[in-house]
Amino acid sequence: MSAKPLQDASEVSALNNDNVQPEASDTFVCTPSVEALAERASAYLQAGYPVHLAGPAGTGKTTLAFHAAAKRGRPVKLIHGNDELGLADMVGQDNGYRRNTLVDNYIHSVVKTQEEVRTFWIDNRVTTACLNGETLIYDEFNRSRPEVNNIFLSILGEGILNLPNRRHQGAGYLEVHPEFRVIFTSNPEEYAGTHKTQDALMDRMITMKIGHYDRETEIRVTRAKSGLPPSEVAIVVDIVRELRGQSVNHHRPTLRACIAIARIMADRRISARSNNSFFRDICRDILDMDSAKVRRDGNALGESPVDDVVASISARARRPKIVEPKGLHKEI
Repeated sequence: MSAKPLQDASEVSALNNDNVQPEASDTFVCTPSVEALAERASAYLQAGYPVHLAGPAGTGKTTLAFHAAAKRGRPVKLIHGNDELGLADMVGQDNGYRRNTLVDNYIHSVVKTQEEVRTFWIDNRVTTACLNGETLIYDEFNRSRPEVNNIFLSILGEGILNLPNRRHQGAGYLEVHPEFRVIFTSNPEEYAGTHKTQDALMDRMITMKIGHYDRETEIRVTRAKSGLPPSEVAIVVDIVRELRGQSVNHHRPTLRACIAIARIMADRRISARSNNSFFRDICRDILDMDSAKVRRDGNALGESPVDDVVASISARARRPKIVEPKGLHKEI
């Protein structure tokens, strides 16, 4: 099996034994900036270190994780962090019972019955990944409770997975396969639903800060995802980037907003013009919540700048360019 990169986590084909196979979609875009990040992540993984992709939502962390995992050519397992995730969901648990009954009627007048009931253990994704040397992608791991993630301390530090409840099937611990690797992704701690990660775990991984991509990459990704003409895509991306620069933390709006606006425009076959009321409405609906200027106490500073930015950038893009004829020079 030759693994290929994904553009997003939804484009995953399931294999037997609960693995996923990253495959390139028709909309996958690999620009120099994307490839540079993937090469760094691959270098850390190759050297035996877990990689942590940290950054705001909508910056392509999961896409990059699949891209880096695909480069390894190993089977991939995926876990999504959440507050309800427990240790059993990670490593496995006793599941069901096995009953054995022995009836001894060797002597005609005497019947002896011996019954034995035993639980049996079923491994879950972290355990099978450790056993088989697979690449584990733990998406948004800081949405899980810190005590659940403690299982990775011995895995990443000593190469041992401690499983006391699995002892009846062998030893109470497993030696981690030398090819096992982990790619973590996380959102900033100020996001709702996230937990502060323990220092001991952070110390065992290499953290790569992932920000928003450059303008050319955002244009190419939006174009690939929407099918909108490049000139129209450029206007949408410039509007989103301008509003992002005006926001309080420069996190939002994200590339997802570019793609959403462009897809709707392509579906309705409209242009990015400020005198098009439907285009203005799309931008307000998608961008207003992300671009309102907010004080630290949560009170709005004023009206949303969406209308002004849409009018300014769309007018600038439509303004004809003045080109001076060649060979004409002004005298000084």
